[in-house]
Amino acid sequence: MSTVIDMADRFLAIAAHPDDLDFGAAGTTAALTEAGHQVIYCLVTNGDAGGFDDSISRARMAEIRQAEQTAAAKAVGVDELHFLGFPDGAVVADLALRRAISRVIRQVKPDKVLAQSPERNWDRIYASHPDHLATGEATAAAVYPDSRNPFAFPDLLAIEQLEPHTVTEMWLMGGNDANHFVDITDTIDRKVEALLCHRSQIRDVTELPQMLRQWASDTAAAAGLAEGRLAESFRIVNTA
Repeated sequence: MSTVIDMADRFLAIAAHPDDLDFGAAGTTAALTEAGHQVIYCLVTNGDAGGFDDSISRARMAEIRQAEQTAAAKAVGVDELHFLGFPDGAVVADLALRRAISRVIRQVKPDKVLAQSPERNWDRIYASHPDHLATGEATAAAVYPDSRNPFAFPDLLAIEQLEPHTVTEMWLMGGNDANHFVDITDTIDRKVEALLCHRSQIRDVTELPQMLRQWASDTAAAAGLAEGRLAESFRIVNTA
């Protein structure tokens, strides 16, 4: 397990919906930004299929969720967000999505990409929403080979002057084969603060803090951390 990154790395965190990154990695994101690393968010959808109030139009829900995600990002030290605008509930890992993610990678030029696992987790089915899986697969393809290949989506280079870029690592969240655990005991309160920004998605705000702490406690125990510690888990893949 490692909780410290030697260099001042730039992370691009990519997920399907507003709140996905906060559930999966907000404690880690807060720890990274506190340590001087830059984290940038990319949301594939605006979350227009979310919420519980059918009196709110889907266009208005997208606006609400985009604002919630922006506030949640600020709570963990993130101030740059990219919203790709793909339809919530209908994400597919096609060339259009790969191209859009490749564009952001070439714009941001991250050292590492944090993303959703493209593999279904039968132990935690809620992490394996079809949009999550499709976003994870498209992100993996964008990291390798698309964003580094000058002949993939050639208009990105020829028209937009976006040079190819190689990402050195992917951090996958939500899978069942973690090989890296980040101690978030000192940043759990900021994770809770971030999730509470997503009020349109929370039926009972009183239960959320304890639920998040219990999940993080279970993860820490699986990592072999001392009792009372809290953690988030990832699968790190070398993509250099």
